[in-house]
Amino acid sequence: MLRIVFVTGSLAHGGAERHSITLMNRLAERGHECHAVYVKNDPSQLGRIELRSNGSVRCLDAARFFDWHAMAEFAAHLDCIQPELIVAANGYALMYASVARRLSRLRVPLLATFHSTRLLGLKERVKMLVDRFFFLSADCLIFVCENQRRYWQRRGLIARRTEVIHNGIDADHFSAGGFRDESALVRHAHGFTETDYVIGISAVLREEKNHVQLVDAVAALHDTGIMARLLVIGDGPMRQAVEARAQQLRGDTDIRITGFRQEVRPFIAACDVMVICSIAVETFSLAALEAMAMGKPVVHSDVGGAAEMITPGINGFLFRAGDTKALVQHLATLADRKRAVAMGHNARRVVEQRFTEAVMVDRYEKALLSLCQAHSKSSNENRHAQHRLVGQQEQSSVKE
Repeated sequence: MLRIVFVTGSLAHGGAERHSITLMNRLAERGHECHAVYVKNDPSQLGRIELRSNGSVRCLDAARFFDWHAMAEFAAHLDCIQPELIVAANGYALMYASVARRLSRLRVPLLATFHSTRLLGLKERVKMLVDRFFFLSADCLIFVCENQRRYWQRRGLIARRTEVIHNGIDADHFSAGGFRDESALVRHAHGFTETDYVIGISAVLREEKNHVQLVDAVAALHDTGIMARLLVIGDGPMRQAVEARAQQLRGDTDIRITGFRQEVRPFIAACDVMVICSIAVETFSLAALEAMAMGKPVVHSDVGGAAEMITPGINGFLFRAGDTKALVQHLATLADRKRAVAMGHNARRVVEQRFTEAVMVDRYEKALLSLCQAHSKSSNENRHAQHRLVGQQEQSSVKE
């Protein structure tokens, strides 16, 4: 079994953090010794970490972006744990892991997972110039979809070895079974009837998630005679803007915002269709996979790896990011409940076949073991080479 240190920038509510926690939990269940390290003191998802008694969780409490004290503390922590492998999520965690590994002089493989496709701001693009160096130093770089790997390789982002491992979810946990009564209660609590066409979105209300476009799309559906209702699952800084847009178009009678929910399954179950209308930031959406696992067709902007999970007309639809007209057309098609249910069944089947946690963890475990084996073989070869060199030098000394 392996001893692994997982590194994240924080434990904030984000896809990369959720992915890392799921991976370490499942590998710990398989008997691997897993340790968690997070750089910034945001413990929002700390309660989700379920490591065995020999595992540990450590916050570096970094006070600034590049905190030498935190780096040195991390290096000392690595010396104590003596891991066989380090796994870092995204560039910031990778920077800390790379420097701490060098400071500790540990010669262990470093694997990086990368969860971004496009960098929206100037600050992110500048940071990427630094991140490239650390990705290049990683022994293996894992992309979460093929489209992401193509995108970054065209832009010169490389590592010694790259792989694609799709995100996966717990398909048993995200199952529509058992939520019929709860979904009816959710509908009733938000003023929706059993026959209403309810469109849902489950995402933090941030600008890049583009909730306002979905409000516009629902208003456009009303103009065609389709009286759709919108359930926004989540909260965030764009809430006031979303509410203002709804009020401006039709009043707020057809939109409900739930606020932050730790348990989203009853709310997804209450919807007929789920939407991901992000502009550019979705790489391989966990929210989309969760909705599909719960038997919901997903209408997804064609960004990141959306086309690797959705077959248009079979288990959902794709539309060009920002194209409200296309979004409205697809939502109008899914107003036919019989068709929506059939496509939802197909969506569930795709997740069961290709995107489960078990499939994802199997592939990561195989990659980690392969890295360690290759590293061990290389270390043995280097030792043998050094022994041969010493032997040759001793023979030369004797002859002289």
